[in-house]
Amino acid sequence: QVQLMESGGGLVQPGGSLRLSCAASGSIASIKTVTWYRQAPGNQRELVAVITSDGSTSYADSVKGRFTISRDNAKNTVSLQMNSLKPKDTAVYYCNADIIRKGTWLAQNYWGQGTQVTVSS
Repeated sequence: QVQLMESGGGLVQPGGSLRLSCAASGSIASIKTVTWYRQAPGNQRELVAVITSDGSTSYADSVKGRFTISRDNAKNTVSLQMNSLKPKDTAVYYCNADIIRKGTWLAQNYWGQGTQVTVSS
């Protein structure tokens, strides 16, 4: 069994920073592409940032220059550093990953349960 667990959400003032973490646990052979999504009330889930297995990254235009995604393969974790936060960044943030379980060859897609980020004064 494989699980993804997000952490690091909370309440922050505009202009502040938060660091989200996504930790994968279980019988993991390798973690491929990891994506952060977010969903605000009444809105569709949207892609925020992506990191591939070789460390290539891409970002939504709305967060470029403010958010940084990184990964620690030894710890099976991916982080999202969020700076210069704005009220419009308020959402539930979800981690999504393609993971190959030990003893298998094909990657399966997993979601975390989400972590709330609220940007408000």
